[in-house]
Amino acid sequence: MVSAIVLAGGRGKRMGCSKSKQYIELEGKPILYYTLKQFIDNKYIDKIVLVVPEDEKEYCKNEVLDKYGLIIHKIVVGGKERQDSVYNALDQLNGSDIVLIHDGARPFVSQRVINDAIKYTRIYGAAAPGVKPKDTIKIRDEKNFSVNTLERDSLVAIQTPQAFDFNLIYECHKKVKKSKIVVTDDTAVVENFGNKVYIYEGDYTNIKITTPEDLVFAKHFARMV
Repeated sequence: MVSAIVLAGGRGKRMGCSKSKQYIELEGKPILYYTLKQFIDNKYIDKIVLVVPEDEKEYCKNEVLDKYGLIIHKIVVGGKERQDSVYNALDQLNGSDIVLIHDGARPFVSQRVINDAIKYTRIYGAAAPGVKPKDTIKIRDEKNFSVNTLERDSLVAIQTPQAFDFNLIYECHKKVKKSKIVVTDDTAVVENFGNKVYIYEGDYTNIKITTPEDLVFAKHFARMV
């Protein structure tokens, strides 16, 4: 069984918007609609769990799921931090073999990226898409002077969905929770306990909508869907 967790807890502070960013409309539909549709339409995904803040649960059900006829397995209330939200969702997916964890604010994930996540997880146990940075990456000191230039060919910007053997990610999240370790994403969860993550080719259109500038690209991509 292949399951997907879609995290939709972003409040959109950097977007400067009164509503949570996942509900901002692109071509008349909310960002979250496009994200969920990609996983619903994927022939390999058996279950989808959507994670939202408690105070947005009814709104999301009425204004996204019911309004657009999107059928998922369950809505789960998120936790204080991202890792708490993922744990809450994993807790509802016992019996899964593979789980994909995706940002709700990445609405243009392709079927190829989703399929590759599943394919490489079957082989390696953990996989994530990534793209090479287009800009030169430098390290600066506390006075804002450049101290080093990193080799671009060895760098990768990690995207989602990040996919894992279910038992592996669930057990690692339990350890993180018990140890009170803070992580930035789920690859870090498994890497903390000595596991490797296979990085496969992502997609530059698989953007995470975070700032108003991102909406310029998002509106263009939405017209192409």
